[in-house]
Amino acid sequence: MLNVKNEVLVRVYLVAAMILVAAFVIFWRLLQLSVVEAPVWREKAKNLYMKWVDVQADRGNILADDGSLLATSLPFFNVHWDAKAEGLTDEVFNTQAVDSLAWLLSTHVDQQYTPGAYRDWLVELRNAPKDTRGIRYVPIAKDLPYNKALLVKTFPIFREGRYKGGFILEQNPRRERPFKILAQRTIGYTREGALPVGLEGSFDKVLGGSLGKQLRIRVPGDVYIPVNDLAEIEPEAGADVVTTLDINIQDVTENALLNACRTHNADHGCAIVMEVKTGKIRAVANIGRTPEGWWETYNYAIGERVEPGSMFKLASFMAMLEDGFINNFEEAVPVYGGKVKIYKEELVDAVPHGMDTMTIKQVFAMSSNVGTATLVQQHYGKGRAPNFVERLKSFGLDLPTNIEVGGEETPILKHPNDPKSDWSGTTLPWMSIGYEMLLTPLQMLAFYNAVANDGRMMKPYLVQRTERYGEVLKEFRPTVVKRSIASKTTIAKAKELLKSVVQKGGTAHGIQSPYYTIAGKTGTAQLNYHKFKASKGIRHQASFCGFFPADNPVYSCIVVISEPQRGGYHGAEVAAPVFRQIADKCFAMKPELHEPINAQKPEKLKTHQLPTYDAGSTADMQNALRRLGLDYFLEGELTDWTVITAASGDSLVLRHRGVSDNTVPSVIGMGLKDAIYLLENRGCKVKAVGIGKVRRQSLAVGTRASGQTCVLYLE
Repeated sequence: MLNVKNEVLVRVYLVAAMILVAAFVIFWRLLQLSVVEAPVWREKAKNLYMKWVDVQADRGNILADDGSLLATSLPFFNVHWDAKAEGLTDEVFNTQAVDSLAWLLSTHVDQQYTPGAYRDWLVELRNAPKDTRGIRYVPIAKDLPYNKALLVKTFPIFREGRYKGGFILEQNPRRERPFKILAQRTIGYTREGALPVGLEGSFDKVLGGSLGKQLRIRVPGDVYIPVNDLAEIEPEAGADVVTTLDINIQDVTENALLNACRTHNADHGCAIVMEVKTGKIRAVANIGRTPEGWWETYNYAIGERVEPGSMFKLASFMAMLEDGFINNFEEAVPVYGGKVKIYKEELVDAVPHGMDTMTIKQVFAMSSNVGTATLVQQHYGKGRAPNFVERLKSFGLDLPTNIEVGGEETPILKHPNDPKSDWSGTTLPWMSIGYEMLLTPLQMLAFYNAVANDGRMMKPYLVQRTERYGEVLKEFRPTVVKRSIASKTTIAKAKELLKSVVQKGGTAHGIQSPYYTIAGKTGTAQLNYHKFKASKGIRHQASFCGFFPADNPVYSCIVVISEPQRGGYHGAEVAAPVFRQIADKCFAMKPELHEPINAQKPEKLKTHQLPTYDAGSTADMQNALRRLGLDYFLEGELTDWTVITAASGDSLVLRHRGVSDNTVPSVIGMGLKDAIYLLENRGCKVKAVGIGKVRRQSLAVGTRASGQTCVLYLE
């Protein structure tokens, strides 16, 4: 029994020893592979001849509001040739095929080479050693349009396909903009090695779709070529992005801004047009001066935080209105001749006026820095500055718009309770006129748009929906940021102030239109100042922000032009005319800006406007008067023919006109149809001269009708 047990133990030990030896061998081999032989295997890994590569999907389109293409991908193709393709035999590659291929390449692909030169090159490639670098991926043509690529595919040898002819066709889509630089910066781009910009960048995943997979084989020259023409895993095409941009308004805005930048030799400028009720951005224009000319180099409208200057005075006056400090616009305010010292710092009005006092409405309309600062200092000074800043925040002026494109920064409003704000004794009066704060043009416009929209602040947005093949994937609707930024009374009075700027005596009275009303505010900010003490070379920023038509706003708009160097620098003479040009074109193009002609009950016609001595069929005359809503009286008993005469006042009288069966009747006052009917029925021939009603006839009334010709003179 003991011997059996010992024998079992020996066997167990033997098996355990064998397992240990095997484990040691495996461990040793792993050590060799991962450490000793690692460089060898890494080199072999590099020489693996097949791998999967990503295939880009067709990128989606960016569309305007009406469906016009703003950005799209057009298919272009690169053609390569595998001179050592497995199925390309010498029988296929015969002299006649090479000659034909060479002639076609010289004729349709690159005419700078002769057919003979192409032939020699092709034969040289075919006869080269198989391991020659690049021999299996020879470039033939680059960026061919679709129809040209199809033509090349029919050439001799190439038409045999990938394996028998060595033909390699690869798609290389190119992003194109049918409207060229229109809204260029807003549309944006995505480039390798660069930050994504605009809608292309913000909606890159939506537009880009999902990648596919294609198997490629490694050939000499460390190049991977497709195994098949088609991808093994097809990519999913990107979705389309439909924007709120209006092509016509965008074009008008860009042209008006560009002309102003050229005229005033400005450094750069921007303009935005927004739909008041919805917050839809209808146009965004950015123009900057470069060594190559004017271009959209940066999205100033969304990404440039600046001190807004006098445009901000609207917020200051609304704060005082909302807090009950202003009740009467005719109240006098001291303006000290347009110059005053505050804590040893001098504050001056932009335009000299020499007035000692102004009414509150004049202070706003004439954009008096002194008057505005005096009022704000009077009501919010002595420890009440936090109330002023909190009121500004209640207007939404501390909020970013969160527009879909990147680059927007949060507004900066100083606060006296914030130690980082660098608050001083002069901060409050200077804030009241738009300094010591930073806002982007779009953020400023959102505030003005809320005033135009009766206090409701809308989120500005650029994208309405995403869709694929016409099917909506996601829809973006108007978003209310604040239901009311101020009371209805304050909003109504704010609109009244904004209208006064564009009326007689206001800084922007020069842009009044006889066809519609404008409400807005000019702005002239000094860029390089320290409490209005300029450093070397004074630089200015001209601006205008407002909405139109003033009584029933449809669009709001802001124009900001930086560093104008000729033709003035004030907002009224640089930016306001651009606003007017944009508004004029919008008014001409958009029916919604026009009041319907039948919106109001028509006034009664005056005596001189009434029809006089019109004659014709009684039934026709009565029907016409009834349709026109004109009252009339009957004089005597009427027959088939009637004449209208005007009585005193605004009355019309219908009188009988006698018509004989045998003599020439009077057709004076009739239309040509009735006149011909009467005369030809009595045997007369008719000749008409002129257009309108009959004013004279050649045959006397009462003449016996016997086939004569009657000439009718119409006016």
